[in-house]
Amino acid sequence: MDAVAALGEIAFWLERELAPSFKVQAFRRAAATIGGLSGEELAARAADGRLGRMKGIGGRTSEVIRQSIAGQVPDYLAALRERGAPLAEGGAELRAALRGDLHSHSERSDGTTPIEAMADAARTLGREYLALTDHSPSLTIANGLTAERLAEALDDIARLNEGYDGFRLLSGIEVDILEDGTLDQTPEMLGRLDVVVASVHSKLRADRATMTKRMLGGIEARHTNVLGHCTGRLVSGSRGTRPQSEFDAERVFAACAANAVAVEINSRPERQDPPDDLIRLALAAGCLFSIDTDAHAPGQLDFLAYGAERADRCGVPADRIITTWPVERLLEWTRAKR
Repeated sequence: MDAVAALGEIAFWLERELAPSFKVQAFRRAAATIGGLSGEELAARAADGRLGRMKGIGGRTSEVIRQSIAGQVPDYLAALRERGAPLAEGGAELRAALRGDLHSHSERSDGTTPIEAMADAARTLGREYLALTDHSPSLTIANGLTAERLAEALDDIARLNEGYDGFRLLSGIEVDILEDGTLDQTPEMLGRLDVVVASVHSKLRADRATMTKRMLGGIEARHTNVLGHCTGRLVSGSRGTRPQSEFDAERVFAACAANAVAVEINSRPERQDPPDDLIRLALAAGCLFSIDTDAHAPGQLDFLAYGAERADRCGVPADRIITTWPVERLLEWTRAKR
């Protein structure tokens, strides 16, 4: 099989398993290293030993390349495919109804790959659209985008969309809700975007009244379409655990329903945010929902299965989930607030 494709698929499966970043990047670097070589040149380097001396090629990646050149499915890839069972058992019907994903990150902020790689993976998974929502400036730890860098990303998204057929890369942002409830990007830039996901990332242990006021400010902001991972909790993973933020959930979800802001069901396994009781409370409040992956790497785009399972378990109907909508209906809804 094609060696570059084999290396990329291995990286995808590892990302899906939340493997350490250094392990994943070894395969993506190897793919980039050999990407410009013809098949004949690659075979010649493998035959005379030069392959192993190339920067970015290690023992495991060299073995994958050699087996690909020999016309085999590499052993390492075959093993990953074999253990790549569906991520979740429930929610299959709802998962099949999902058309897109409104929360993802690229290397422009704290993701691991270029925009093109995220879009290619979404297309491979059968998505009709993907929103690229890199972070906003105040989240410096995640290399948040200034207005100027965000404008550059919009140009790249427009260029890429010219080459797609049946798929749409949406322009977006995961914008911080600042302590005073305002959004961490200029209104001019927010008005240019297809999708605005607003999230709290700092001072998550603030008292209930403070956090409620802050969240209401973000929800009531003119440009907000989706309230991201509303409790900020972490239930597992390499970052450890973190308790959920305290806020008046009834007021927050009532505000979401009144302001046409969807509540995100964040599909990352370490987040599972909101917890099930809050999903049911938001459902009773009349909220819409957005099932999103919050993917920081291509393989994580498959996490939608987790979110679909949780939504199904909580009784969320498909017509209340905006990521089941065709892209034209979705954009009509998001742009109504611009």
